[in-house]
Amino acid sequence: MDFGLTEDQQIFQRMVRDFATNELQPVAAQVDEEERFPSENVRKMAELGLMGISIPEAYGGSGGDSIHLVIATEEIARACASTCTIYLASLSLACYPIHMFGTEEQKRRYVVPLAKGQKLACFGLTEPGAGSDAAAIQTTATLRNDHYVVDGTKTFITNGAEADVAVVFATADKSLRHKGIVALIVEKGTPGFSVGKKERKLGVRGSSTAELVFQNCQVPVGNRLGEEGGGFRVAMGAIDASRINVAAQAVGIARAALEASLAYAQDRQQFGRTISGFQAVQWMLADMATQVDAARLLAYRAAFLKNQGLPYLKEAAMAKLFAAEAAMHITTKAVQIHGGYGYIKDYPVERYFRDAKITEIYEGTSEMQRMTIARQLIG
Repeated sequence: MDFGLTEDQQIFQRMVRDFATNELQPVAAQVDEEERFPSENVRKMAELGLMGISIPEAYGGSGGDSIHLVIATEEIARACASTCTIYLASLSLACYPIHMFGTEEQKRRYVVPLAKGQKLACFGLTEPGAGSDAAAIQTTATLRNDHYVVDGTKTFITNGAEADVAVVFATADKSLRHKGIVALIVEKGTPGFSVGKKERKLGVRGSSTAELVFQNCQVPVGNRLGEEGGGFRVAMGAIDASRINVAAQAVGIARAALEASLAYAQDRQQFGRTISGFQAVQWMLADMATQVDAARLLAYRAAFLKNQGLPYLKEAAMAKLFAAEAAMHITTKAVQIHGGYGYIKDYPVERYFRDAKITEIYEGTSEMQRMTIARQLIG
């Protein structure tokens, strides 16, 4: 059993860490404060080949595997959680299912520009009445000759305002629930497809979260992913894989909070010495560091299983559950260590605290992860 990264992975990690520290971290606070989509960050990541990590070079990607993607995700999230959210929504949630379930023509047409960072994508599953219960979606896809006519509204869609391509899920037969769902690739500019309300959020404020509105939107049958009624399998395949990366995002946010807290504790003086000399602070830092390492190892284990083609559903759910809750605990303690300064925007830990919360919600809430784990245990 080897817990170390390979030489190639270490080189890759240093490259992404240097890039994220020098290019993403300096603008992270401004991106959050202005609720501004950081298009320059996306462009720079594309130039570095990060938008195509884990996608084969034959389809415009940079190669690598699930471990490389976990490494990149942690480093990007440590520097700017908003940029990481944009990154994962396009690559992990939207590009991945087209690569896994798409036809050769679909891969050439959509995966190549997405992996090169020439286009951005979003994943249109959630609706006002269908969150954790994805089979309850109400958006319809009515087959008429060689087109589906799509009607309905999607909500809480990351990259919704900027995406060039949307992977959208709709029901062709509501009575069949999950067996009636189809997955469709819808391009920006398609008549009947528009962006609705853009949400204002607690955290990851630089990523857009918007409604997608479909009114008599005609989508060619050739844009369907997989078989008729196979859309639920496409959606779950994407979400199951993406949970590993959300775990890595949570690790990145938690690590940033730990590093900031350690630096502050070694500088801040009270009662004639630095607060790092007090056992109460030392124990908080020790717990935080332990949770970061444990969360990272869970993410690596799930990614390793995925690389080997082995079942990883339970392990991905465990990684996301533990890492997300650890991130919330760690960022809370980071604010506590900073005291009053942790509550104001002059220090980054209040942003880390706000950014961490979403990792307990998207790609399946912590409650849904517990249900998944329990079902895998009980059988």
